[in-house]
Amino acid sequence: MRPQPDLSIIIPAFNEQGRLEHTLRAYLGYCHWRARNVEVIVVDDGSIDGTALLVEGLTDEFAELRLIRLAQNGGKGYAVRSGVVNARGTRILFADADGATPIEELERLETALDGGADLAIGSRAVQAADVRVRATVHRRLIGRAFHLLVRLAGVAGIADTQCGFKLFRGPVAHALFSRMRTTGFSFDVEVLMMAGLCGYQIAEVPVNWTHQPGSQVNLVTDSGRMAWDLVRMRLWRLQGRYKMPHLNPWAASADSAQPVRLAF
Repeated sequence: MRPQPDLSIIIPAFNEQGRLEHTLRAYLGYCHWRARNVEVIVVDDGSIDGTALLVEGLTDEFAELRLIRLAQNGGKGYAVRSGVVNARGTRILFADADGATPIEELERLETALDGGADLAIGSRAVQAADVRVRATVHRRLIGRAFHLLVRLAGVAGIADTQCGFKLFRGPVAHALFSRMRTTGFSFDVEVLMMAGLCGYQIAEVPVNWTHQPGSQVNLVTDSGRMAWDLVRMRLWRLQGRYKMPHLNPWAASADSAQPVRLAF
């Protein structure tokens, strides 16, 4: 059995044949350059194009690359959760297949974990002198409206919940994702809500981000579904449903000096 990786990278992919290879080569190339002990898990979320064949072809070139194939499309949240519960790394990053956030931004998030944070989330809303965010105007407007609803769901103090670049200590990721109930694009909000309930320290870190053509998100219809998800999260929280995991939490790792906290 291979030694435990110090980093697992989870990449959910639905019909990403055209964009995924560039992202994988960039991410794996960076990890090779930094001599990281890493596993990269692509979760094929029921794709009907050549996404799975592409990843299978690359596994001969990259021993660190793994593929999980889901029988049908379950949603981004379901795909990320499937990757997390199968990840072995002491730290777990999930990132989008389009590579909108360069893998070099991992260093900013790891600095936050080294400083004591339990999870570090990339943010397109927090400004920094050396950070550039290139997003379309309509995406910005819908994002601001969604942020207002997020506050009603019980997630306060976070400017950007939806950036697809988040890093967790391994035990923290498994504790949170084992309780996740949302399968669609709003799963980020649920995970952050639970992190707040658990008392985990969350660091929001500015990252470079560039909009990539070919997004799987429909900013009109998916925003409506996400708004309904926020209502359900609020109800589930009031009903105490997040107290019990759907899966057994992962065993603690050496990366976390403190035990997993689950007091809701």
